[in-house]
Amino acid sequence: MTNTEQAPTPPPSEGRTAHPDHLGHVIFITASAAMGGFLFGYDSSVINGAVEAIRDRYDIGSGTLAQVIAIALIGCAIGAATAGRIADRIGRIRCMQISAVLFAISAVGSALPFALWDLAFWRVIGGFAIGMASVIGPAYIAEVAPAAYRGRLGSFQQAAIVIGIAISQLVNYGILQLADGDQRGEIGGLEAWQWMLGVMVVPAVLYGMLSFAIPESPRFLISVGKVDRAKEVLAEVEGSGVDLDHRVAEIDAAMRSEHKSTFKDLFTVGSRFKLLPIVWVGIGLSVFQQLVGINVAFYYSATLWQSVGIDPSSSFFYSFTTSIINIIGTVIAMVLVDRVGRKPLALVGSIGMAIALGFEAWAFSADLVDGKLPETQGVVALGAAHVFVLFFALSWGVVVWVFLGEMFPNRIRAAALGVAASAQWIANWAITASFPSLADWNLSGTYMIYTFFAVLSIPFVLRYVKETKGKALEEMG
Repeated sequence: MTNTEQAPTPPPSEGRTAHPDHLGHVIFITASAAMGGFLFGYDSSVINGAVEAIRDRYDIGSGTLAQVIAIALIGCAIGAATAGRIADRIGRIRCMQISAVLFAISAVGSALPFALWDLAFWRVIGGFAIGMASVIGPAYIAEVAPAAYRGRLGSFQQAAIVIGIAISQLVNYGILQLADGDQRGEIGGLEAWQWMLGVMVVPAVLYGMLSFAIPESPRFLISVGKVDRAKEVLAEVEGSGVDLDHRVAEIDAAMRSEHKSTFKDLFTVGSRFKLLPIVWVGIGLSVFQQLVGINVAFYYSATLWQSVGIDPSSSFFYSFTTSIINIIGTVIAMVLVDRVGRKPLALVGSIGMAIALGFEAWAFSADLVDGKLPETQGVVALGAAHVFVLFFALSWGVVVWVFLGEMFPNRIRAAALGVAASAQWIANWAITASFPSLADWNLSGTYMIYTFFAVLSIPFVLRYVKETKGKALEEMG
């Protein structure tokens, strides 16, 4: 080859232009996998309705209460860190089924605790299930979704999460009304808060049933030698017009050029302590998503509004309206994520969240009058809280899960996604465990901290995050 000659350009991946024959079937597969996200949202948020009842029943202070609420996140971190390797061994579908069983066990145990310690234990079990679902859902959807639809289908995970959050708040509100507004009111021999935690067994069973109705990931099938079945699944999700032999060869070549991802693969060559830059970016996305304080809105909103003078029924209602705003923002993101890209949405969200959090910090700086915020600050606080959730939902709530499902090279995807999701749960735990004590210290100062992280996320996205819109998974690197 002379100096003027150029190497031939490799043909584009067929995965980039694939269009399924029956998009509705692909949507069903995606929605079924995203039921793990629904349970993730439901289980994460349902505790919001039980916080004050648990405090009262077990006569505990803010510090102990925070640990009981946040301890589930330790299970989440463990589940997230191990799910990738489990999925590589036994498959994505088996992981979903294990997660569904753990969700059901946690729901029953949490509804019928003997004491505070076993309530905490059941929450850890549920957390482990959430952690698994947080990894398996995005990974599976990214592996079965055609590239042209992956952003929208990948956002099903977050859509399911926010719907789970909203349904949990609606169920909590309904149960509270049956108990005459008393979280410890008796219904059928159990207190209202116990019913709130126990109802989750219903979607857990549904998730388990749906997992038997969807196919295994074609990438996993190829990895275990089930090539004919992999072709069948590829035909289902990418269309009969795709050259299946070429797609299998493409996926197989990508996997043969790598080995099963392990945590060792996440470090730079020759170093046992220096993570690859792309792994740090994934960790950064996960951590920033939590450090803006989003889960305070879903774990503690009823308690927060009651602390500034809003009655319990209204506080539950505002928790529900916030969840509806969350759904609206998520739908906006689903419409835009494949049109404008992941990175622009993240930047818009960071700016909007920073402004809204700043207004919340200002509102909470006012002195309470007769146990309530002054009218102007009260209106600003409620409005800013809803605006904050809207901007989070239309940006970071969706794009982080889409990024994590597709940004890593094939050779490290499972392990890297597990580490990033684990980091997310650790950050979530830090925010959840610290909020009650921080709020007792200074509620306005707490929201200034969240504002700082929202502002800091802007230069992080600008400098370190690369757009993944429209790329096939085999092209990531």
